[in-house]
Amino acid sequence: MEMKECLVKTNGINLNVLEMGEGPLVLMVHGHPELAYSYRHQIPAIASAGYRVVAPDQRGYGKSDILPEIEDYDIFQLTGDMVGLVHALGEEQAVIMGHDWGAMVAWNSALFRPDMFTAVALMSVPYNPRSWHTTSPLQFMDMARGENNYYISSYQEPGVVEKEMDSDIRAMVKGFLYSASGSAPPEERWRPFYGPEETMRDTITIPENLPDWLTEEDVNVFTAAFERTGFGPGINWYRNFDRNWALTPWLTEARLRQPTVYIAGDQDIVIQMMASQYENMENTVPNLTKKVLIPGIGHWVQQEAPEEVNGLLLEFLESL
Repeated sequence: MEMKECLVKTNGINLNVLEMGEGPLVLMVHGHPELAYSYRHQIPAIASAGYRVVAPDQRGYGKSDILPEIEDYDIFQLTGDMVGLVHALGEEQAVIMGHDWGAMVAWNSALFRPDMFTAVALMSVPYNPRSWHTTSPLQFMDMARGENNYYISSYQEPGVVEKEMDSDIRAMVKGFLYSASGSAPPEERWRPFYGPEETMRDTITIPENLPDWLTEEDVNVFTAAFERTGFGPGINWYRNFDRNWALTPWLTEARLRQPTVYIAGDQDIVIQMMASQYENMENTVPNLTKKVLIPGIGHWVQQEAPEEVNGLLLEFLESL
């Protein structure tokens, strides 16, 4: 069985996809700053179990199309890409799996089109429904950060952060992947909050030696991809937080009702930042089949702990 790579027309754009296997469709949706390649360990394992696995480079990433406007990356376009992808593949339904930003694309796809997306796997980011009692995301972030910088707040001014990050793409790739992982000791881990005189690069540690789960070949793949696109298109996703919030009041207090599994590393800083959402998932996701924290693993759970993640995903698929 061979993994194929091709461009697929969806929602008016081209997405580069990795595809392998035959059977029920499983979409695997990556986060930031990542690629379909982030699922390199999952695609063969799930395909070998009798599934058609498709992992796209999302818009603005990898070999997929780059769109010019910030609004081109709002949640309706991101989920529209997934709906169009299912149709372009000649299918009617899919199980959708997402990590990091891909988790948000996955759960919104499932909320928007429950007829199409029949089950959900979320990695790293727990489901977080909006409430009538919350302010907009950026207002909340500004209140939480005080006089410090917060990475999402610092992403908001176009052209600033990406200029810094694009100046040494390989170093940023290595630094992000290492510093947000469970392999980095606490003093070398990525900091989402940082001082007013610090820069984004000050929040990461660029390792002298790569951890066991990350190879130089892996770094080469990510580096080449971001040398093509720059970091700006992916950061534009973050510039839509308030837009997405303003456009979706009808999703307030919506429960994610599809069968769902949640997987993360217990060293993932997202778990620390979203502890209450993690604890409340049994209420917000009534058909949550399992909620797992893998010991010693950080943010890149499917890359850091592929065997454990593969086992959990296959167990979930078999339960359907």
